[in-house]
Amino acid sequence: MTLIDAALWLTCHDNYLILTHTRPDGDTLGSAAALTSALRRCGKTAYMCQNPGITEKFRPFTDKFIAPEGYTYDRVVSVDIASSGLFPEGFKGEVALAFDHHPSNSGFARETVLDDSRASCGEIILSLIGLLHDGPTKEEADLLYIAVSTDTGCFQYANVTERTFLAAAVLARAGADTAGLSRLFFRTFTRPRLALEGAIYSNLRTFHSGEIVANIVTLDMIRTCGVTEDDMDDVASLAGKLSGHRVSVTIREQEDGGCRVSLRSTGQVNVSEIAKLFGGGGHAMASGCTIDASPEAALSALLTPIEAALDGEST
Repeated sequence: MTLIDAALWLTCHDNYLILTHTRPDGDTLGSAAALTSALRRCGKTAYMCQNPGITEKFRPFTDKFIAPEGYTYDRVVSVDIASSGLFPEGFKGEVALAFDHHPSNSGFARETVLDDSRASCGEIILSLIGLLHDGPTKEEADLLYIAVSTDTGCFQYANVTERTFLAAAVLARAGADTAGLSRLFFRTFTRPRLALEGAIYSNLRTFHSGEIVANIVTLDMIRTCGVTEDDMDDVASLAGKLSGHRVSVTIREQEDGGCRVSLRSTGQVNVSEIAKLFGGGGHAMASGCTIDASPEAALSALLTPIEAALDGEST
C-alpha cells in the first residue's frame, strides 16, 4: 500500500488501536503517539495499545494517548513493528495496517506501508500527517522529533540521509523543542546509568583482530549499579565507540536465563543477516535477536557467523 492509499484508508475507517513493539523505543512510541494525535484531529477515535514496557522517561509523552481499560476498537494499526514476534505483551489479534521502515518486515499485516529508505518510522508518519493535515502540531512535532532523533542516535548513525535532516527541519519549523528533547534523551543520565557505562567500558572484549567488540551486561552488573529499565536506553551503542571495530555485539542477560542481543555494524557487514540466523532481524547496520542461552554461550554462537562475514568481506 502506498502512503497516499494509507491516508485514504485511515480517513475511511474509525476506532483505531495503535500498536507499538515490545521493549518500546522512542521511534515506535513517538510515531504511534503522533499518529494517534493526527487521527484524533481527523475526528477519529484512536488510542495507543497498553504496553507494559513503556519506561518512565517516555510516559509524559504517551500517557494521554493510552487506551482506557475496556476500549473497543475496530482496526489495529502497527507502527515500527517488523514481525508479530514483537507485539507487546498482552496483545493478540490481527493488524489491519502496518507502517514500518525495517527491510526485514515479515508482512504480518493485511496491508503494509514499508519504506526502508527512511532512517526512522517517524519520517514515514511525518509524511502521512502531511497528507492528512497541513502538517504536524507542536505536540506532534515534539513526538516525531523524539522518534527521528532517538532512532538515529541524535543524527549520528549511518542511516541518516538528506531526508532525515529535512524531516528534522520540518519538525523544528513546527515548533519541536529540539534543544530540550535532545538534552532529555541524550545528555541527561542518572548516577546508576553512569555507573553502568563505566562497568561496560571496563569490560569490553575484542575479537578477530579488534574488528569485533563485545559487551555483556549481566544481571549482576545491573543489580550492582542499581539501574532500572529507564536507564537502559541505547546501551547497545556504547560498545560501538571503540575505535577500529566493524561489528559490535551487546548481550544483555535476562531473568529467564536467555539473552537479548543487539548487533551494530559500521557498514561492512549486514548484521540483519546475522540476526536472522537466530530468529531476529532489523536493519543492515542495526539488528537484534533473542538467544535462549547463557551470555557466554550466546557470544560464542554469534562470533562464528560474524567472523565468517568479516572474512568473506575481506576476500
